Order: sequence, then structure tokens, then C-alpha cells
Amino acid sequence: MALKIGDKAPDFELLDQNGKTVKLKDFAGKKVVLFFYPKAMTPG
Repeated sequence: MALKIGDKAPDFELLDQNGKTVKLKDFAGKKVVLFFYPKAMTPG
């Protein structure tokens, strides 16, 4: 799925550093910065 600047992020979930599931919808109503990079070990 390709996103463009200004697109809304699709809802997703992932594990945090403690193994706890975090969902994007957990942050509804809050400002969130998402950083995507093309592959691991690349500069941001």
C-alpha cells in the first residue's frame, strides 16, 4: 500500500519493546508522528 503525504494511516498494530500490543487507534484524538523507512539500517 503506497501512502502519500497527508494520507491517513491505516489502522495497524505492532509489539512495543516490552512485547505489549500497541494499536494506532489507541492514540485516537492525540497527535502521533509515524516514521516509515524503506528497510532496516537506513538513515532517517
